[in-house]
Amino acid sequence: MPRADPERRDRIIDAALECVAVDGVAGTSHRKVAARAGVPLGSMTYHFAGMDELLVEAFTRFAATIADAFEKRLATTGSGRDDLVDALVDLIHGDLQRSVSEQVLSYELYTLAARRPEFRAITHDWMRASRVALGRHLDPVTARIVDAYVEGAAMHIALDPEPQTPDVTRDAVRRLIGVPGR
Repeated sequence: MPRADPERRDRIIDAALECVAVDGVAGTSHRKVAARAGVPLGSMTYHFAGMDELLVEAFTRFAATIADAFEKRLATTGSGRDDLVDALVDLIHGDLQRSVSEQVLSYELYTLAARRPEFRAITHDWMRASRVALGRHLDPVTARIVDAYVEGAAMHIALDPEPQTPDVTRDAVRRLIGVPGR
């Protein structure tokens, strides 16, 4: 017998991310997620043993989405160093600035990862994926340095009332990867 609502579990995960983006992890509850997903409250415990399991799945999905965008941006990058610089500037000022919701979700995940190993594992996988994508263009040490810069610069651009310009980011990336300035 087929399930009556085969997408219910996915809707719950998506709704959990929406709730966290609006109310933070602390303000997210089974009741709020169920209401946002349009499912009965009992569906929550049918699909997830508890809020921790739901949050792990939701943040795993979120991190994979961001890692995929990072991968796609770098996969379409030409082989030249200037192409890589342009791609990283576009990533920092475009892809990682797409929405306030994604920024909030990132910061909520970082906070959980600072305290809890199951969420730290998600951020480690995310960082590893970013470094693999960067590793197609850079040596491992430089990939690690650039990955840290990308995350930090994106956060500063999102939160600073006078964020750095793409030209400043371009200069910083050029310096990090050893490309002479123009």
